[in-house]
Amino acid sequence: MLKALAQDLSSGQGADLLRASRRAYALAFAVLAAPGVPLGALYLLTRPTPTPLAGLLGLVGVALLLACTALYLARRAARDPLLPPRRTALSAAMQAGTAPAVPFLIGCATFSQPVVTVGLWVLTAVLYAAAWRLIAGWMRPASSSPLPSSSVPPTNSVP
Repeated sequence: MLKALAQDLSSGQGADLLRASRRAYALAFAVLAAPGVPLGALYLLTRPTPTPLAGLLGLVGVALLLACTALYLARRAARDPLLPPRRTALSAAMQAGTAPAVPFLIGCATFSQPVVTVGLWVLTAVLYAAAWRLIAGWMRPASSSPLPSSSVPPTNSVP
């Protein structure tokens, strides 16, 4: 996966950059979410008491708030005019990986209540798909320069 990511990134083509950004997004999500399953299973072994409804609503609210914040910050990173398009695309995609990872991880902590876990993982799937689609809208043309053209010094100046 990393070799394909590097190949797409080095191509410089718009479609390849989008593919590389989406691969980086998937990788960021996987890295963040992977520890949740074994940690949730270990927590389940302690036989936690069920979380009351108010606590569950609070968990869902926190998951939504943190996921929306992650998407907002990823969008801001994608709009950074000072960075080259490849860098902003990858940065935004990796930051967006946090959005679905939050409800996934909270769902792992609720293994003792399978209905809640499934609900949070459905939210994870919705956020994952939403961020996947948003990444395409965050792409800038590779020809856009991080600096205004008037501030770029001439390359062949004769004194």
